[in-house]
Amino acid sequence: MTKILLTTTSFQDTPGEHHKLLAATGWEIIRARGPLNEADTLAAVGEVDGYICGDDMITRAVLEKARPKLKVLSKYGIGVDKIDVKACTEFGIPLLFTPGVNHTTVAEHTFLLLLALEKNFFFHTDSTRSGGWKRKTGRELLEKTIGIIGLGRIGKEVAVRARAFGMNVVGFDLYWDEKFAAAHQVKRSNTLDEVYAAADYLSLHTNLTPETRDMISAKSLPKMKKGVIILNCARGEIVHTADIVAALQSGQVGGYGTDVLDEEPPAADHPLLKLPNAIVTPHIGSRTHESVQRQAVAAVTNLIRALHGEKPLAQINPEVPVSKVL
Repeated sequence: MTKILLTTTSFQDTPGEHHKLLAATGWEIIRARGPLNEADTLAAVGEVDGYICGDDMITRAVLEKARPKLKVLSKYGIGVDKIDVKACTEFGIPLLFTPGVNHTTVAEHTFLLLLALEKNFFFHTDSTRSGGWKRKTGRELLEKTIGIIGLGRIGKEVAVRARAFGMNVVGFDLYWDEKFAAAHQVKRSNTLDEVYAAADYLSLHTNLTPETRDMISAKSLPKMKKGVIILNCARGEIVHTADIVAALQSGQVGGYGTDVLDEEPPAADHPLLKLPNAIVTPHIGSRTHESVQRQAVAAVTNLIRALHGEKPLAQINPEVPVSKVL
């Protein structure tokens, strides 16, 4: 019987049509609770034909063990920085993904973090829940400038919502969408330094690459306005942890709202978990019922199509042909 490894927890924990779609295949489903580290991923592969993964560490060593049995790797989501894409391609394993399914949800989460910081949300709820009535004065978003690094689907949705709040929007992206920028009054910055200098709020929506790793660091932070608020719903490794902690403690950065960390799940003593001007959520920016179902249905559909030799919805390495297995 065809065996499928399923590790993403939001897929497993959220009801919806994706469960029926996967069950209807009649395949044997092997479940694990991801994200898995390299050792756990190595232990899970070897006898599976297909793999629906989240943010598991899928290294070359994992893929060496998984082949030739593994025929398809179907990513639930869009980020593939934990996957050795080069090795997938070398070994002839189609790597599928699900773009266009979570941009609305992540953009909403970005504003959750921003509003919580600017309105001192947790200070106030902690006060009232403890029987107090302590109050701090917050700030409006109106007429503040938000700098968006990465104007892909998510960054664009953040821009749309920022304009609805009456904010000024500046953006940086190597692939500039002039039509969108004109329609939504997004000012183009030609360099990252221009964004840093202009932004009251800096929102990160870029992929993790060798160029973007540690992009926010002791080198770039002094180029920003004192008291800037930084929002990260991209990848934790884009922000250098020790440097952002120091900047939060000194006041150079007024607040850090992040849905991602360099270590997930974090150790109990992770420095960002204890700072009063940092808000950390557990990588749930795309975890809504609507988004989970869209991602899950797309991931299962990709897997079914590929194993039957049909064109998937989206593929990272399209040069690797899908071949009929079933």
